[in-house]
Amino acid sequence: MNEHLQSAVNALQERLGGQVTEFHDQVTVMLSTEKIQEAGFILRDEFGFEVLASETAVDYWPQETPRFHVVYRVRSLQHNLILGLQVALDGHAPVLPTLEVVYANANWFERELWDMFGINIEGHSDLRRILMPHDWEGHPLRKDYPLGYEEVQYSFNFDEINQRKPYAKE
Repeated sequence: MNEHLQSAVNALQERLGGQVTEFHDQVTVMLSTEKIQEAGFILRDEFGFEVLASETAVDYWPQETPRFHVVYRVRSLQHNLILGLQVALDGHAPVLPTLEVVYANANWFERELWDMFGINIEGHSDLRRILMPHDWEGHPLRKDYPLGYEEVQYSFNFDEINQRKPYAKE
């Protein structure tokens, strides 16, 4: 791991208690939800991670706790480094504090999180749909979102759904 990146990761661990994983030279720090803004300020102000490169989510449905992981990638252009941040969210009421106060472009990413996954972003300046029509119901990137009015079928519920599925008669 790069020395500058190691310093940033150590600072996050010491101050915020994050859990670090490294996979194929990609470093990610898992933090609690309430620490994400503080981590953003530390990385931007002290370590030069001046760009929020991406912010997205992963849905682990049918698991409810945690159901979602929100994944951030912050970038230091000066040091040519990328660091991942990750927070876990409950599936019953996924709420996350905004990162807009640290990175202005989080506005668009967080609107997409709301629109596609239904993750509520507290403190966001303009939380409304960005990709789907304003009157759309539901959040299409959730794994339990029905596609084509047919119940979603996975390996764990195959037999249950297969019994109710309409098939052509021979």
